Amino acid sequence: MSGLYTNGNTTHRFGNTAVLAVQTADASRVVTSDALDDALADTYRRVGLRPGLLERLAGIRERRWWAEGVTFVDGAAEAGAKAVSESGVDPAAIGLMVNTSVSRRYLEPSTAVAVHHQLGLPRSCQNFDVTNACLGFVNGMELAAAMIESGMVEYALVVNGEDARPVQERTIERLNEPGTVSKDVIAQFATLTLGSGAAAMVLGRADRHPEGHRLVASVSRAGTEHHELCTGDNDLMRTDLKGLLDAGLQLSQDMWAEASGEVDWAGMDRYVVHQVSKVHTQAMCDRFAIDPARVPTTFPTRGNLGPASVPYTLAGQQDSLADGDRVLLMGIGSGLNVSCLELAW
Repeated sequence: MSGLYTNGNTTHRFGNTAVLAVQTADASRVVTSDALDDALADTYRRVGLRPGLLERLAGIRERRWWAEGVTFVDGAAEAGAKAVSESGVDPAAIGLMVNTSVSRRYLEPSTAVAVHHQLGLPRSCQNFDVTNACLGFVNGMELAAAMIESGMVEYALVVNGEDARPVQERTIERLNEPGTVSKDVIAQFATLTLGSGAAAMVLGRADRHPEGHRLVASVSRAGTEHHELCTGDNDLMRTDLKGLLDAGLQLSQDMWAEASGEVDWAGMDRYVVHQVSKVHTQAMCDRFAIDPARVPTTFPTRGNLGPASVPYTLAGQQDSLADGDRVLLMGIGSGLNVSCLELAW
């Protein structure tokens, strides 16, 4: 039986939920950092910045864009279909579908309805969006688990599809305008680290699926005084890079320390952290004394996939994980919110 603990109910221990499948969908068009540097070459020269920051500083060699005519909804639906197929669950038995995409075409209706429709899920399957910047997918997992353990649904599908192309094209266009100065490039630098891709996960009752990977516990903390450090829409994203890194690390460290009496995250077999950059990953490892060999990375070739980055990275580790391995999902979302969710593989 699950239970809520101290510190404002931000620590939760799960009792009967398991991950049955996690799958991805890759965008097909490779966009190198060199190509983005070339597109901004004149601006870099004019404002006195050296090209190569994306690869040298962030460690991102390339990212993906969807092919012409393919949308992030298509990607989310593709990943969802793959996850449902792998899980062996009858689609008619899925009672919940949560879409966690930051990307969206309309304010309403929800993006979830388009994914639900493409997947051909039953009318009995409740569906809605949960958005919380890059933390959305982990939040979707928590919500799905809570509904499974309460008996509201038997199976849940969490999906995410992201499309970096529109905001990156507009950012390059804007930064190439004559009035651009170096601080504009730095403020919009994080936009160029984004990538396109999709991921999906099927969850169900652990007592009915002993082959599944159990959710153990999750912990979250909010630092909403930092909600203006990174703001964005489909046209423009501005980020205080150092401020966001420092605040995110401090909030994560506070959460880690406060939760230490109830959970022990030392010596995990794998730490699946939100993929931002080389700097962020190294800073996380240093702050929490984590062996970098236990931290798989996808940012060098996929960039920052937003909420899809944690499940995308987890999916790539499946073949190397053994029964009983302890896996910690670590997410940070601008706003500022942080969460850790432990899985028993």
